[in-house]
Amino acid sequence: MRLLAAICFCLAIVSSPAAADAERRCGWYSSPTPGNLILTDGDGDWWIQMQGRPDPKGIDNVPAFDDRQFVETNVPGSGHGYGCACMTVVTNAKQQKITRVISGKILPLVRCRKDTSLPDPDG
Repeated sequence: MRLLAAICFCLAIVSSPAAADAERRCGWYSSPTPGNLILTDGDGDWWIQMQGRPDPKGIDNVPAFDDRQFVETNVPGSGHGYGCACMTVVTNAKQQKITRVISGKILPLVRCRKDTSLPDPDG
């Protein structure tokens, strides 16, 4: 019975309009300052979270930074910096923001460093 319920739940998610509009974006995943999260890919900066603005749906689905795959860019221990990630998201292309986070996964830094479509995160 649980298996049947799980299958029905998964089918409902996959067939939802938001899932149909979802796209996979990979690039630099950064937390430059408190309350701000950005995913930078070959198309530019995609705001995930902006201080003082409502969070997107599914904000709890953003990947947690991996200490081994994270570059600190601010005061040591501040938690500000960047990593590399792929995320399945729904976006508002006009505003260049992510309106829903479906899932995300941290990747090795080398993957983004080798991607020539990405800007240098260190400037």
